[in-house]
Amino acid sequence: MADHSETERLLSSALAPVDPPAALAGRLERHLALVAGAAADELADWELSAMRDPRNWVRPIAAMAVGSAAAGALVLVRARQHARSRSGGSRPLERSAREVARGLRRRLAR
Repeated sequence: MADHSETERLLSSALAPVDPPAALAGRLERHLALVAGAAADELADWELSAMRDPRNWVRPIAAMAVGSAAAGALVLVRARQHARSRSGGSRPLERSAREVARGLRRRLAR
C-alpha cells in the first residue's frame, strides 16, 4: 500500500503542469510573423504570366499554405495574449485577426 501512494506522489510531481518561459510567447510571435511575412513576400513576387505553367504552381501553393498556417497561429497567439491581459470573449480573436490581416495587406501592397 505504501508503494502505491509513493507511486502516485511521484507521478503527480512528475506530471505537474509547467508554465512556459515568459519570453517564449514573444519569440513565437516574432517567428510566426516572419514566416507569414516571408510567405506574403513570396506571393507578392510572383507574376501571373508565370502561373500559366502548372509546374510553377508548387511554390505559390506552398507559400499560401505555410503563410496561412503561420497567420492563423499568430492570430491565436495574439488573441491568447489579449485574453490573458483582459477577458473580453471573442473580441481579442477578432482584433488579432484584423491586426494580422492588416500586416499581410501592407506586405502584399509593396
